[in-house]
Amino acid sequence: MLFSKNRLRKKKDFERVMKDKASKSAAVSFLGARFVCNGLAYSRIGFVVSKKISKKAVVRNKVKRRLREIARDVVETMRGGLDIVIFTKPEIVQSDFWQIKDVLEELFKKIAVKNKNTEHKTQNTYA
Repeated sequence: MLFSKNRLRKKKDFERVMKDKASKSAAVSFLGARFVCNGLAYSRIGFVVSKKISKKAVVRNKVKRRLREIARDVVETMRGGLDIVIFTKPEIVQSDFWQIKDVLEELFKKIAVKNKNTEHKTQNTYA
């Protein structure tokens, strides 16, 4: 399970990530993400698993539990300061834990690269 400080929980936090013009996006296979800097020393992650994935709450909750468990290990290695919202696509239901882990790790790598690129661009514009 993700630590409490690493979770996005409030609706306003999710809305800020989604509506902020500075937010960036990344996608891999059956996962997508939007992220924005949060000004904190640690990153926070939230998950969106809609009813398009499955009408059954049991299935949606299972997907979220798997994602949280995988993210717990990955978030410790990430540089801090991001709010990330991860979206799922219906193909995730047929995937096992290890496939989800590979895809989520790939997504976090993509986020890190995009975040590094945006930091580099902003540093050059203010120099």
